[in-house]
Amino acid sequence: MSMQPQGDLTTRTLAMPADANPSGDIFGGWVLSQMDIAGGIHAGQRAQGRVATVAIEAMHFIKPVHVGDVLCVYAAAERVGRTSLAIRLEAWALRRRLGDRVKVTEGIFTFVALDAEGRPSPIASVTDAAATNQHRTTHS
Repeated sequence: MSMQPQGDLTTRTLAMPADANPSGDIFGGWVLSQMDIAGGIHAGQRAQGRVATVAIEAMHFIKPVHVGDVLCVYAAAERVGRTSLAIRLEAWALRRRLGDRVKVTEGIFTFVALDAEGRPSPIASVTDAAATNQHRTTHS
């Protein structure tokens, strides 16, 4: 297991008492939702538009998150298909806001790119996206 986060730091959120059980452990569903938000941000940037979560696979809860930890979610594209993309997410906790950084959760979230009507939409390849950005810069 890597001791360094893999991917881009996408979100940082402070775990609050409202997100915990009476023992002070943060609910797994809260961690999952933070990962889903980060995955959606990363996937939306890559797809250049609206995305929706369609699957969660290879999900592992490794260590608990506690009240007062900062949950940092790192995202990296795992696979990019015609209309969907799989994002590898790692959640790391900074203990008591500034202490040790420990990996708490990881998983692969799959998103589908959607058009304005909510139908699956093709994702531009990285080279297409770069060419479009290049075109925008040279002709703006």
